[in-house]
Amino acid sequence: MTEQQLRKQLLDTSRRMVELGLNRGSSGNASVRCGDNILITPSALPVAEMTAQDLVLLAADGKVITGGKPSSEWFFHRDILAARSEINAVLHMHSPFATTMACLRRNVPAVHYMVAMAGGSDIRCTPYSVFGEQELSDHALEALHGRMACLLGNHGMIALGRDLDEALSIAGEVEFLCEIYWRTLQAGEPHILTSQQMHDVQEKFVSYKRRD
Repeated sequence: MTEQQLRKQLLDTSRRMVELGLNRGSSGNASVRCGDNILITPSALPVAEMTAQDLVLLAADGKVITGGKPSSEWFFHRDILAARSEINAVLHMHSPFATTMACLRRNVPAVHYMVAMAGGSDIRCTPYSVFGEQELSDHALEALHGRMACLLGNHGMIALGRDLDEALSIAGEVEFLCEIYWRTLQAGEPHILTSQQMHDVQEKFVSYKRRD
């Protein structure tokens, strides 16, 4: 895609995150790989007021190429894209149920087989770190090792994808899984799938993706 096409897609994705209730106002942020650079949403600008030209183009070292001030979370966007060559999109949101579980500092266990969609048998939650700091990025990278999503302690969620569509799909699924986990905890202690059961699901996912 050209830079202009990516700008439109990133803006559209940011708007969808709000429409789906995954973000509100100026919370959250999103980025996409743009050649050797990173296109990212700006700091403190509500999506409703954002235009494609407001999106900030960063060099791989985080220096602004075009645009104003990037999201304060640009550290983890840069670090994730640098560490994960197969990933091209990073979404961060303060969605209600994911943020609830993040405030409880709980990993989301295999309460439902779709947890495997995030790459493992659980969705990890990081310790708390102040937003916009390198420590937060370091914690996120650790929690995302071998995963496509994680929770940020007392903060929110990160979802990754090979493109923006996949990242948004994973974000919606993680929010659903956090809601299911929260609801089962209200009724009692949920039955957690075993390691073998989750291994079988992951094998099924591999076969399923091959047929796509």
